[in-house]
Amino acid sequence: MLTCLGLNYHEGIPRSSKTILKHPARPVPHPKTDPGAGYDRHMSDHLLDVHEPLPFVDDYLPALLAQASELISGEFHEVVQASGLSVTEWRILATLASKPGLSIGGLADITVSKQPTVTRLLDRMESKDYVQRYAHYSDRRITMVRITPLGRTIVADLMAQAKDHERRVLQPFGLKRAENLKVTLRRIIELHRGPG
Repeated sequence: MLTCLGLNYHEGIPRSSKTILKHPARPVPHPKTDPGAGYDRHMSDHLLDVHEPLPFVDDYLPALLAQASELISGEFHEVVQASGLSVTEWRILATLASKPGLSIGGLADITVSKQPTVTRLLDRMESKDYVQRYAHYSDRRITMVRITPLGRTIVADLMAQAKDHERRVLQPFGLKRAENLKVTLRRIIELHRGPG
């Protein structure tokens, strides 16, 4: 039965096993008695254990964050600019869309922009009825900003596209790791942002 393959299942063992028993495998050399024993294994282990130091910018958190932000944001900024908004205008509207109002200084912090730049852009955006400025309820020296219904409409589609882009970026890492990354980044921001 199946003798053409050199197997005799009736007896329960391959016929060729007799040949194997007549010619046992060569004993494995022992490292202590054979200097060449395990050379390939030791070399493999050595290669696995060697870790070349990474270049500074590839192992420095601020540099990694800056590179990742530039690469990922740059992909979506093309969509933003095609919509007719500047990157900072997009950031302003996206920030205000989920907040009842922010001071100009707070808006500058979140959008990573200089305050004079934000003030200048707000002039233009207010003229288009995208945002509205108003005095702080308890300190009239502070100018607050809120989004208008038109501004919310303008930015809504871009925000949906931004979330789709984010999902594509994070998809290789899985939902759990992606959420852990966000939690870590939010904590870093919380710890290093000044009061107010």
